[in-house]
Amino acid sequence: MLHAIVHSAGLQDRDGGLLLLATLFGLYPFLKKLFADGAYQGPEFRKGLKKILPYLEPEFVKRPDHAKGFVLLPKRWIVERSIAWLNRCRRLAKDWENLNRKALAFLRLASIRLMLRKLCNPT
Repeated sequence: MLHAIVHSAGLQDRDGGLLLLATLFGLYPFLKKLFADGAYQGPEFRKGLKKILPYLEPEFVKRPDHAKGFVLLPKRWIVERSIAWLNRCRRLAKDWENLNRKALAFLRLASIRLMLRKLCNPT
């Protein structure tokens, strides 16, 4: 995990994505491509992304129209798998925290734990 923001559930994912990207400005200049869900494909997101990070090229991963049931989507499974690994931490399974900064701290701890396990046991 490079960066995260915890916000209220009342904020649309598309708007939260732009908020997250706005706080990334200048931190990771080596990032060239952004893989995003089809829900982010609107013109507002593209316009906001061009304003915030003009060098970042978005690629939207959409589910095929003819697909039925589970379909493995390229690049999207990486995010889904990582979220599943983080959700193994019981503290992240439910929203127990009163403050967003505490929830973010536990998310970072879970990410560090996951990273350390991958580094210590590379299989």
